Amino acid sequence: MLLLALDTATPAVTVALHDGTAVIASSSQVDARRHGELLLPAVDRVLAEAGIKLDAVTAIAVGVGPGPYTGLRVGLMTADTFGLALGVPVHGLCTLDALAYAADIGSGPFVVATDARRKEVYWATYADSRTRLTEPAVDRPADIAERVAGLPAVGAGALLYPDTFPAVHEPEHVSAAALASLAAERLAAGEELPAPRPLYLRRPDAQVPKNYKVVTPK
Repeated sequence: MLLLALDTATPAVTVALHDGTAVIASSSQVDARRHGELLLPAVDRVLAEAGIKLDAVTAIAVGVGPGPYTGLRVGLMTADTFGLALGVPVHGLCTLDALAYAADIGSGPFVVATDARRKEVYWATYADSRTRLTEPAVDRPADIAERVAGLPAVGAGALLYPDTFPAVHEPEHVSAAALASLAAERLAAGEELPAPRPLYLRRPDAQVPKNYKVVTPK
């Protein structure tokens, strides 16, 4: 296996290579406005670090969110394009799951929360680093305060709302290294990973105007 993993569902633009045993190269940059500019150079950088050509990749893993529409689609479209060009499978993986996998919490339940903007978070609860208890959701932190009370938290979304998430642990942002390791582990166990379809959870900010003037030539 030579698995190329990438994620653009959060402000982190992150790429990694996994050889079936361990991560052999990775790159992460945090910039919420430059996903499209940063992703392909990061792929090139990771391949060069590993001394591997793109056509040696045997599978792709991509974070499917939840995340904002604009950033999330950059990673998904890039993964689909690589998969088609190389003729290799493309696997989806929940971005929150990758954050949970890398969580430095120990035993016991916890919550993962990323920034959903609009004063909301994307979140889910976990029994441990590999076991999600709830489906990903988007909510205002105050509306879920009772449901997550007493749980340690992971993620940049939790850092924004200390009243709801008073105990926040690393990591702040998702890494493709964690995503790649989790995908490789599940594939090695014979699990079928989801298709690379986006978890938007809400409609995009950009909308077609409902009422607009029709301009016709005189």
